Amino acid sequence: MTFRRLPVQLMVFRLAIFCVLGLIFLLLALLETSWWRFPSPATAAAPPPKATDDVRISEDQMHQLTLVEVELCSFQRQKPAIGQIAFNEDASTTVLAPFSGRITRLIAKIGDEVKRNDPLFEIDSPEVVQAQTELIAAVHALEKSRAQFALTKRTLDRQEALLKDKATAQREVDQARNDHSAAESDLRTAEGTLNAVRNRLRVIIGRDREEIERVERERVVNPLLTVNAPIDGTVIARKIGPGQYVRSDAGEPLYTIADLSTMWLKAFVPEADIPFVRVGREIEVKVAALPTQTFKARIIAVGAASDQQTRRVVVRSELPNPDRVLKAEMFATFKISIGDPESAPAVPAEAVIRESDSATVWVQREPQVFQRRKVTLGAEQAECVQIRDGLKPGELVVGRGAVFVDNEWRQ
Repeated sequence: MTFRRLPVQLMVFRLAIFCVLGLIFLLLALLETSWWRFPSPATAAAPPPKATDDVRISEDQMHQLTLVEVELCSFQRQKPAIGQIAFNEDASTTVLAPFSGRITRLIAKIGDEVKRNDPLFEIDSPEVVQAQTELIAAVHALEKSRAQFALTKRTLDRQEALLKDKATAQREVDQARNDHSAAESDLRTAEGTLNAVRNRLRVIIGRDREEIERVERERVVNPLLTVNAPIDGTVIARKIGPGQYVRSDAGEPLYTIADLSTMWLKAFVPEADIPFVRVGREIEVKVAALPTQTFKARIIAVGAASDQQTRRVVVRSELPNPDRVLKAEMFATFKISIGDPESAPAVPAEAVIRESDSATVWVQREPQVFQRRKVTLGAEQAECVQIRDGLKPGELVVGRGAVFVDNEWRQ
C-alpha cells in the first residue's frame, strides 16, 4: 500500500518546485522591466543640453568683466629645440703652471670673484730663482761694461792728447780707439741682455717693476712667485692643493676663471631645421630650473658639422646673466623664429576657455549679451593667442572674467 502512494507524492513535490521556479523567473522579469522604465541616478543628474549659446549678464556683474577688441597682431613662426647653458668661452680662460715647482699658498678659492692681476696662488720654483740670478748677473755685466767703456774712453782721450804733442805714435791712438769701440759694443750688448732678462721676469714670470728694481738694488733672490688672474671673472674650478708639486709641461689647468655676466646657450637643432637658422635671429629661451622666466637672445654661431649619432647641429647664442641665475649645464628649451611674420587676429590668453581639444571665447553680440563661439588657436607669444578661425578684427570679446561668463552659461 505504501509502495503505490510514492509516485503521487513525488509528482506533487515536483509540481511545487516548478511553481516556485516560475514565481522566481516572473519576479526577475518584473524587476528588469522596472529598471528600464526608470532612469538611473547618473542619467537623471545630467543637465539638459543648452538650447542657445547666448548668456545675459546683469549690469552689476558687468563690472567684473573686461571687454577686449580683437586686433591684428604679427606672429612669427617658431621651431622648438633643446639645449643646455654653458660658460661663455669667449670670456673665460684657464691658468696653467708657468714653471715647475711646489705650491706654497692658495689665495683664491672656488666661487671668488677676482679682478685682473689679483693673486691666485704662490709657487716656489727653481726656475724663478734662475731667472733672478740671470738678472743679477746681467746687472753685474752691465756695470762691468760701463766701467770698461769709461776706462777705454779715458785712455783714448789721453792718447789723442799725447798725439797732438807728438808724444806718442799713431799706432797707440788707433789701438785705444779700437779698444773703446769694442767696449762700447760690449756695453750695448750688456744693456740689451739686461732688458731681455727684465722683460722675461716681467712678462713670462710675472714680476712687477718694483720687484725687479728690488732684485737689481738688493741683489737678493726671492724664490716665491705669485701667479695672478689674467682676466676679471669668477673662479669656477681649481685643481691644485697646498704643497702639491706642479710641472710646467703637464698642460693641466690649475685654475679656470670665467666672466659670468654672459652665458652661452648650446642648442642642438635637428638637421631638417638648420636651413631656417640664421646668425642674428632672435630666440626665446626657457630654462627648466627657472620656469617663470623667459630669456631673450640672438644666435651668434651655427655649427659647421652634424653629430653622427644624434643628427643634430650645435647652435650657439649669448644670454645676458646680470643676476647670475643661469648656471652651466642647466637644461633649456628655446624657440627659433623662422620665415616672415604673419598678421592674424589675436586675443589675450585669459580670454580663451580651453576644453580638452577645443577652445571657445565669449563674443559680445549686444550690450550685456554674449555669445559662445568656438575658435581655432594658433601660436602664442607675448601673452597673446593667435586666432586662425572664428573671430574677425574689431569684434569685442571678454578678457578678464571669461571664466565667470562661462560658468554663468553652464548654470
